[in-house]
Amino acid sequence: MPQTLRVSTRNARFQQWESLLGNRTKRQRRGEFLVQGVRPISMAVKNGWQIRELLFDSSAQLSAWARETLADVRAERFAVSRELMHELGGKADTVPELLAVVGIPEDSLDRIPAGPSMLVVLFDRPSSPGNIGTLVRSADAFGADGVIITGHAADVYDPKAVRATTGSLFGLPVVRVPSHQAVLTWLDEVRSTGVDLRVVGTDENGTPDAAEYDFTRPTLALIGNETNGLSSSWRDACDDMVRIPMSGTASSLNAATAATVVLYEAARQRALPRL
Repeated sequence: MPQTLRVSTRNARFQQWESLLGNRTKRQRRGEFLVQGVRPISMAVKNGWQIRELLFDSSAQLSAWARETLADVRAERFAVSRELMHELGGKADTVPELLAVVGIPEDSLDRIPAGPSMLVVLFDRPSSPGNIGTLVRSADAFGADGVIITGHAADVYDPKAVRATTGSLFGLPVVRVPSHQAVLTWLDEVRSTGVDLRVVGTDENGTPDAAEYDFTRPTLALIGNETNGLSSSWRDACDDMVRIPMSGTASSLNAATAATVVLYEAARQRALPRL
């Protein structure tokens, strides 16, 4: 069993962990992020993510799950004081019994499986970590093969985004891509294999309604920035534009909500018997 180190002061190691919470540059430079919660940590372990360090509350009576995780996962172990675990947990009313430092996987579009039934959702320049997390959770729930985050965007590995996924981040590929051009190159590569991957945007002026569009085909569904919608580059790349019909006084849907509606419609159509 790996040696357990103790951390009871705000030493250099604690400061490294703290930086993973609030400093995107440090997360990227170190290639790791902090994860808490039974389901997220369990999903990371189950899906083979690299668990680098495990931190546990040195004064707590650990649950069976926490003890089993510490025993089964090969990672550096740290017994951390309750006060410091509370700070790293980020919640005023709870102290996590276990935290994991997890390695960030490569941002390669090759991680997304291509095939005749593929369904991928792309979020263009999202500004809210919470919206990223919600979209990833919906993509996982409705059977998408992957999520692409493009442009100058909030960070997938921001604690708010990670929490909002409730573990789904570890269940499907989520890939960050700096520009639309790299995605278009990947799109051409997928199409060259014989997969007619359609690029479908969402817009209040699009036609037809989402329920009238054929989502049983290979689909790359685009969701625009929360304020400005899809960029002109992505609009130009679309094969089709669909709309989500609304009633009432709302002028638009939250971006993650719009993605959920489209993903649900795709899942609904794909579950219908083929005639």
